[in-house]
Amino acid sequence: MKKVFVLLMVLFSSLILSGCNNDTKETFTVGLEADYAPFNWMSPQKGEHGVKITGQPGYADGYDVVLAKYIADKLNKKLVIKAIEWDGLITALNNGEIDAIIAGMSPTEVRKQSVNFSDVYYRSEQVIVIKKGSIYESATSLSDFSGAKIVNQLGTLQETLTDQIPNVNKQTSLRSYAELIQAVRSSVSDGFVAELPIAKSAVNTNSDLIYISFSDGNGFTVLEEDVSVSIAFRKSDTTLRDEVNRILATISSETRNKWMLEALNRQV
Repeated sequence: MKKVFVLLMVLFSSLILSGCNNDTKETFTVGLEADYAPFNWMSPQKGEHGVKITGQPGYADGYDVVLAKYIADKLNKKLVIKAIEWDGLITALNNGEIDAIIAGMSPTEVRKQSVNFSDVYYRSEQVIVIKKGSIYESATSLSDFSGAKIVNQLGTLQETLTDQIPNVNKQTSLRSYAELIQAVRSSVSDGFVAELPIAKSAVNTNSDLIYISFSDGNGFTVLEEDVSVSIAFRKSDTTLRDEVNRILATISSETRNKWMLEALNRQV
C-alpha cells in the first residue's frame, strides 16, 4: 500500500511539473515602454484592447499591443506584457526576461549586431514637433530650423537625425516622450524629432503643439531602417522570428493603417 501511495505521489508531482512547463510554453512575453503612444502606452483602465502589465497596476494599450495580441493568438500562446525603459529593452531580451520587443523599434545596423529583427510591421516618416506660435511654425525645410533648440529621446535614431539640422542647438536627450513634450510646451526646447504617428499622438493630446513635415528633398535624409519598425528577437530564436514573419505576412497594409488610426483615436 505504501508503494502504491508513493507511486501516486510521483505521478501527481509529474503532472504538476508538466502543467508548469506547458504554462511556460504557452506564453509569449513582449517588452515595450508603455510610454510611446500611439505605438504603446499605459492606461489605468483595461478597455477593449488593454493587456495587464506584469508587476504594475496599469494596462498596456496601443498599436504594438494590438499587434502583439494578434501574434500571440496565431501562435496559440498567452500574451504577457512587461514595461521596460527604452534603453533596457535589448538587455532584457538577451537576458531572457522577454521573448520579443514590440515597441516601435527601428531595425538599425547597430541594433542588428545584438538582436535579430522581423520583417517591417510599420513604415512612417520623420517630422519635428513644435509649439503653436513658434517662430518655426512656417518652416518648410530643415534649414528653416537653423539654430533651433532640439531635444530628443535618449538612445533613439532621432538623436542622430537632429545633426542634419544646420547650426542646430542640440540639447541633452531625455528619457521619455512625456519629458520631450513638456520641454517644448514650456519653451525649454523649440522642438523634438519624432516619427509621424508619435507626432500625431502628441498633437492630439496637446492642443498647443503642432508638427512640421517636409516634402522630398527638404527634410531628413533617411535610410529605409529610419522609417521602418520591426520586432526584435534574440539571435538564437530564428524559429520564433520565422513564425512571426509568416504571421506578419497575413496582415494587410489596410489592416495595419486601420490599427494605427484606431490607436490614435483612443489616445484623444
